[in-house]
Amino acid sequence: MVNIPKTHRTYCKKCDKQQLHKVTEYKKGKDSIGYSGQTKPIFRKKAKTTKKIVLRREHVEPNCRSKGMLLWLTRCKPFEVRGDKKRKGQVIQF
Repeated sequence: MVNIPKTHRTYCKKCDKQQLHKVTEYKKGKDSIGYSGQTKPIFRKKAKTTKKIVLRREHVEPNCRSKGMLLWLTRCKPFEVRGDKKRKGQVIQF
């Protein structure tokens, strides 16, 4: 299981120094329907069962707000962006 903290200290190009960034999962927008139908055969022998995770980092400081920083992770199925870290042998309470 991949557990990512909600905030991340990383380099900001606008400020030119390491700053706190908010981390969210990047999701693809909805596809347009288009004008024509299917012209080529649809590939049906898919081998991969997971997708690569992409994180979007947004600067927390109000006067900067640089958003275009993306970070690619490896393939994983259970993925979550959380604030707290899990410790070995500790019970999680809800």
